[in-house]
Amino acid sequence: MRTPERTTPRRSGEDTAVPPRADCIADSAGGLTFDVTETGEPGDALLVLRRREGTEEISLPLTPAADGRLRAALPSSVALPEGRWDAYARAAGGEPRRLAPGVNDLRSLVDRMPGGSRGHVAVRIPYTTKHGNLTVRSWLRAPHAEAGELLIEKTELRVHGRVYGSSCTPGAYAELRHRHAGSVVRAEVDATQARFTLALSYEALAPGIWDLWLRPAGEDGPRVRIARLLDDVADKKRIFTYPRTGLETEHGAMRAGPYYTRDNDLSVAVTPAG
Repeated sequence: MRTPERTTPRRSGEDTAVPPRADCIADSAGGLTFDVTETGEPGDALLVLRRREGTEEISLPLTPAADGRLRAALPSSVALPEGRWDAYARAAGGEPRRLAPGVNDLRSLVDRMPGGSRGHVAVRIPYTTKHGNLTVRSWLRAPHAEAGELLIEKTELRVHGRVYGSSCTPGAYAELRHRHAGSVVRAEVDATQARFTLALSYEALAPGIWDLWLRPAGEDGPRVRIARLLDDVADKKRIFTYPRTGLETEHGAMRAGPYYTRDNDLSVAVTPAG
């Protein structure tokens, strides 16, 4: 179920106030810089990130920058646990005010290939919520299997990808795990160190949602969720769409096809035709 966005009650007289606005610049290492318009209140100010799914909070000092703006930096070295982080500006002694989005410069995130020296992949993508506020979507995966090109060939799906924080061995394979029934179907993987290609047949899948996992080191190694994170799209479910294939199975006429979840993980949906 979607976690509702939290809001901060406004003080008297703020109903018509223009909220502070933040421009965001992303760097290729996973850091973010926020340039915020003046809060309109005296004293020191902070940029506050609140994790929507819990009670965690991170405060970053806002310091004077060019054009009368205030700047805060979230370097890649500062851990930001996976989730959605709502952005606020808070002046000294004041209540936090929700930030409105400005211009997002996310060019460095396109076709990004992390070095993997830290053993994990950190992704932070600022985006505009349906209420018009600024939120940062964060992923922190160790290891991580990045989905690349998807090829749909009649009743088969091929996924090209790359693994970070681990290497593929000759025993590597993929798993399709039924989200509700718990069934597991194996798929073959052709892998060379960090790169892999998996091929799966829709005909082997019962109706339902199947989540894709990579086992780069076989049964004795980690189970890694296959996802597409290394670009500038925070929510791929509505943007990346793929055709459904019609096929006859032992369960009857079905339609099957890949899709990205709201967490940008890769899954396959199998539904009765019609």
